[in-house]
Amino acid sequence: MSGEQHRIAAVLYDRRERIDAVLAGFAGRLVAEGRTVAGLIEADPAGDACFVRDMALKDLGSGEVVSICQDLGANATGCRIDPRGLAQAGALLRVGIDARPDCVLINKFGKMEADGLGLADEIGLCVAEGVPLVIGVPRRFVDAWNAFAGGLDTQLACSAA
Repeated sequence: MSGEQHRIAAVLYDRRERIDAVLAGFAGRLVAEGRTVAGLIEADPAGDACFVRDMALKDLGSGEVVSICQDLGANATGCRIDPRGLAQAGALLRVGIDARPDCVLINKFGKMEADGLGLADEIGLCVAEGVPLVIGVPRRFVDAWNAFAGGLDTQLACSAA
């Protein structure tokens, strides 16, 4: 791949780093420069309508907020990710990608994506369509990300710079 420019930026972060604030700030700077941006970031509980608990995504194109959390009951210990909500968010993301934006931002490559589910297809679509992608990758999933990305990415620290 020498000489070829990577079109994926993987922003590595851990629990104490605010990936969504970094991605939202980056999206704002791109829009201020007149660029088009699509993607999904974590919804802001203080400002986004329809925010449900701590697990909702905001579509950067439409502003729509989608809950990706399901209530499993008080004593449940399983994964709270709602596959239907994630599919709805993925459909919004696909509309954004189809509009050929200058950049796509995705808040997280998580367990579902590591297993080939979640937003894995939409991430692949960005690559197939040649749309630049900036994606948050929790450090605990770096090995899975590396296997998924196959070296087609540039890995960055979680900072506004």
